[in-house]
Amino acid sequence: MTYQVIIPAAGQGKRMGAGKNKLLLELDGIPVLVHTLKVFEADAACTGIILAIHPQDEAAFKVIIRKHKLTKAKRLVPGGEERQHSIFNALKTVTDHGIILVHDAARPFIQKDDIKRLTETAEKTGAAIIGVPAKDTMKKVENGVVTTTVERSSLWAVQTPQAFRVPLLLQAYEQADRDHFLGTDDASLVERIGYPVTIVEGSYDNIKLTTPEDLFFAEAILKKRKT
Repeated sequence: MTYQVIIPAAGQGKRMGAGKNKLLLELDGIPVLVHTLKVFEADAACTGIILAIHPQDEAAFKVIIRKHKLTKAKRLVPGGEERQHSIFNALKTVTDHGIILVHDAARPFIQKDDIKRLTETAEKTGAAIIGVPAKDTMKKVENGVVTTTVERSSLWAVQTPQAFRVPLLLQAYEQADRDHFLGTDDASLVERIGYPVTIVEGSYDNIKLTTPEDLFFAEAILKKRKT
C-alpha cells in the first residue's frame, strides 16, 4: 500500500531562537529537514513528498533537496499564515484518493515500521494518528490553581504522522475553512465533522524539535541509534 506525505515546513521556529528556520539547523552535520525527509525517501511505500514552505526558504530548501538527492520531494507549495493553512494549500494539490500523511518537519525520528502500522490502520479505518500514553500526572489548572487531577490512563500525547483517506481529510479542511475554524491538529478537524479517529501506539523517541533543549535530546537519540 502506498501513500503521499505533506510536510509543513513554513514555520518561523521562534521558540528555537535560532534566527532562521529551525529546519536548517544541523544534527550530526545534516539539516533537521534532511533527517526527516530521508525517512520517507527510503520508504518504498512513499510515492511523493509535498513540502509547504515559506518563500524566503525556497532557494535554501531546493539546494538541500538537490545536494541530498531527495528525489521524492518534487512539489513545493507556498505555506500559509498558520500551519493549518499551509497543509490546506498542499492538500489541494493532491489528485488521487489514496492515503495522505501529514508529518511535522521537525520530527526527524519517526520510523518506517511505525509509518507502516499507521498507514495500514488508516487504510482500514479512514483516519489514524500516532501517539504515546501520557507518562506524567496531569492536572487541570485555572488562574494558577489546580482544579482537578485528570485520570491519566485514557490520555495520550499525540504525534505525527497523521494518516487519512484523501477525500475525508479534504472534506474536514474545507469545512474548517468555511467555518474559519483553527484546530490543534489534523485529527481535530476530522473529529469535528463526526468521523472517528483511531490511535496507533508509537515511540517516545518521536519528539518534535521546538526549543533549544530539544536539540540535546535529539543528539542523545541519534547516539542511541548508532550503538
